[in-house]
Amino acid sequence: MFHEELAQGRWKTFSTSEQLANIGSEMSRAFRWKEKSNVDRATLAVYRALELIDLTVADPKWRYRLKELLRTREVLCDYFFGENQYHLDPKMMEKEFYYYGVAARQRVNSGSRIV
Repeated sequence: MFHEELAQGRWKTFSTSEQLANIGSEMSRAFRWKEKSNVDRATLAVYRALELIDLTVADPKWRYRLKELLRTREVLCDYFFGENQYHLDPKMMEKEFYYYGVAARQRVNSGSRIV
């Protein structure tokens, strides 16, 4: 387990934006390491992203939106471990998650959350 403290319940205290921003950060790392042909680091980053997705799936606030999370997990696994049958474009995926990072950062900077 990579995120032991988060797995012990802290992850559920994160906002939706914060959770998705963290997942997006790990995915971005994985894409960048793959681009640099560093398979070991890319694989570790993917596993961290998958762990965060799994923690998010287990969070009750997501119970009505699991389809999107699980599809993201499936597409990510297909890109890194399969044949990329979904034709994932890493830049598009990063763009999708970028705005969650902006929202999470604004929330932290506004003082409504101290991480």
